Amino acid sequence: MDLTNKRVAVLGLGASGEAAAKLLHRKGALVSVFDSNPVPSAKVSAMRDLNISVGTEAAVYSDHYDLAVVSPGINPQSPLVRLFKNITHCGELELAFRFCSRPIIAITGTNGKTTTTELVTRMLNTAGIRSLACGNIGLPLSEAINRQDEIDIFTVEVSSFQLETVFTFKPAIALWLNFAADHLDRYPTLDAYYHAKLRIFANQNASDWAIVNRRERLPSLAAQTLTFNAYDNDAEFSFDSGEICFRGTPVLDIAETQLHGIHNIENLMAALGVAFVLRIPWEKAAIGLKGYRLLPHRCETVGNIDGVTYINDSKATNIDSLRKALESQTAPVILIAGGKDKGFDFDSLIELIAAKVKQAVLIGEMGNRIRDSWSRAVPCVLASTLLESVQIARRAAHCGEVVLFSPGTSSFDMFRDYSDRGDQFREIVQELSR
Repeated sequence: MDLTNKRVAVLGLGASGEAAAKLLHRKGALVSVFDSNPVPSAKVSAMRDLNISVGTEAAVYSDHYDLAVVSPGINPQSPLVRLFKNITHCGELELAFRFCSRPIIAITGTNGKTTTTELVTRMLNTAGIRSLACGNIGLPLSEAINRQDEIDIFTVEVSSFQLETVFTFKPAIALWLNFAADHLDRYPTLDAYYHAKLRIFANQNASDWAIVNRRERLPSLAAQTLTFNAYDNDAEFSFDSGEICFRGTPVLDIAETQLHGIHNIENLMAALGVAFVLRIPWEKAAIGLKGYRLLPHRCETVGNIDGVTYINDSKATNIDSLRKALESQTAPVILIAGGKDKGFDFDSLIELIAAKVKQAVLIGEMGNRIRDSWSRAVPCVLASTLLESVQIARRAAHCGEVVLFSPGTSSFDMFRDYSDRGDQFREIVQELSR
């Protein structure tokens, strides 16, 4: 892909847009960046130091470009993107792939992507295969490829937003972890979200591999396929008597890992699928997997006050994540949930709520709607702030019980992101424990 003296517009100046702009600049393109939101002055200065222009008024210039690169955080139907509808466009992931000289392991799923990306990366590096976690996990692939001379294979977390704008992207190994309702504030239908994710397989052929959840509804795939399923023994990777088995033979004792919950067992299965494809011996693969600890905000225990355990699961940004967090609890739960309205219907959780939850404390845009749904099953209380919700939960909880902060939707109505939300919950709990 020769970009020398090509005029390229980058739409969006978040982490992906910034990385794409710098990659384009290194490849000789004449780069302009457009963002509908205010851009910090320091970032503008850094771009202009590279002779990359930054602006907000795209309309005057949109016909003058050879290519538009769309950041994943920008909806392809937004007014900014539509201004460039008459020229060739792609996403940051697609752009980076065209300059990537190393094979790619791509990991998608509604939930578990980051955990599995970290698991695979740790497993590979421990086994002597140099890998780097990148993509939706935080480090854009456009930036990661600066280090490809040091890398044997990239482990790339890919979201539906990134996959919307790929055309030639072709992972050597594609992992499909699961699919559940999410992002209905971006997609017109659940089917549209599903088909965006399916693009991970679009360019694979018989020389590639697809590692997929056996329970998922997937079309016929061109790649060689490995399956996993922690609920039934109908897949190549199964779960029996505390051990992950491959075609009936035990390969990993879950008790020797630091992960809990059936969802994490399936994340481990997916990682072991990569080990099989790359011919890493099971015992060698297990070394890295056993040493892995969950990242923050994923069913993270953040305190114990008067015998009550406080769990931060702020990463639960959809109903399926909330479901899995509840399923992993064995003690009575006081649940703090709610947040931005993403178009979810919480009625599907009523039976599980009735079985697991003693009281629900609800916050954010979704608070009233969730209360209308769940009040048939458990007492529900509204709180106007996160601090108030924790105070209410503390009064309701008794020794031996759990206060679970698992919102079940995104954070942007009240917080910067799920990390900010989880950090604030942790700080509140730590302050109360003093």
